[in-house]
Amino acid sequence: MSAARRALWYIESHHAENLTLADIARAVQLSPFHLSRLFQAGTGTSVVRYLRGRRLSEAARRLAAGAGDILEVALGAGYASHASFTRAFADQFGRTPERVREQGLHGLALVEPLRLQDSAAPCAVEARPRPGRALRIAGIGARHTPATVAGIPAQWQQLALARPACGGIRYGVCCHGDDSGGFDYIAGIEVGAAAPLPAGWQAVDIPARPYLVAWHDGHIAAIRSTWYWLLNVYLPGAGLSLADAPDMERYDARFDDTTGLGGVEIWLPLAGPSPCKETA
Repeated sequence: MSAARRALWYIESHHAENLTLADIARAVQLSPFHLSRLFQAGTGTSVVRYLRGRRLSEAARRLAAGAGDILEVALGAGYASHASFTRAFADQFGRTPERVREQGLHGLALVEPLRLQDSAAPCAVEARPRPGRALRIAGIGARHTPATVAGIPAQWQQLALARPACGGIRYGVCCHGDDSGGFDYIAGIEVGAAAPLPAGWQAVDIPARPYLVAWHDGHIAAIRSTWYWLLNVYLPGAGLSLADAPDMERYDARFDDTTGLGGVEIWLPLAGPSPCKETA
C-alpha cells in the first residue's frame, strides 16, 4: 500500500483529533517533507489542504443536521475558537456556519474522502545515485499551489520568448515548499554566481548534494506517473528518503519542446548518508 493511501486512511480515521502534518507523517513513518511530496504527487492536493477540507466538510454535515452549539462543532473540527472556525469555514465554502445550519448543504462543495487509483509508470532505465554539483539556476519563477500547476508550461514559453537562443541544458526547479502544497517553480538555465539577472527573473542556489537521477522517457504530460512511481514504489523499495531540498527536472538536447517527447531527467535530493559511488 502506498504511503499516500496509508495517510488517507489515517486522516479518515483520526481527523476528529487535533492532527498535524507531523502526526500523520509519524503514523506512516516518513518525514513531513517526504510525505508532503508523495501525497501531492498521488492526490493532486496537499496533506494540510485535504485534512482541512475533510474536517470542515464533516463540520458542515453536523451543522446541517442541526447541531446547536457552533463552538462545540468548531472544537470537534480542530479549531480553538468560534471566530477562527468561522473564518476557515467561510474561506472553504463561501458561507458562514450559521447559514449552513439554517439552509443545509445544498450547493456546498464538500471535500469527500479520496479514493486513489494508483497510476505508476516505472522508469525504463534504472535510476542511479549521483553526486550533484552546486548550481545557480535563474529564469521565470512563479509561486504555485496544487490548483495552479497547469500554468507551469507557460513559464517555459516565457523563458523561450525571453531567451530564444538559450539552447543547451534547461532546468525546472521546485523549491520552498510549504505545508499547504505551495511551492516555487523556476523554469531556467544555469548562470554564474555573480551574473546579473534580466528584469523579472528569479534565481535559486542549489548546493552540492547526493541525488537520485531517474529518466522519464514518455511524453512530458505523463511525467506525473513517473514521479508517482519514484516516490511511492522506488524510493521505499530502495530504502531511500527525500531531503528537504530543491528537486529538478533537467532538459537536455534530447527533449523536443515542440512535441513534448525525447525524455527528461528527474533529480531527487536524497536524505541521509550519501549512497553515491561516483565522483564529481
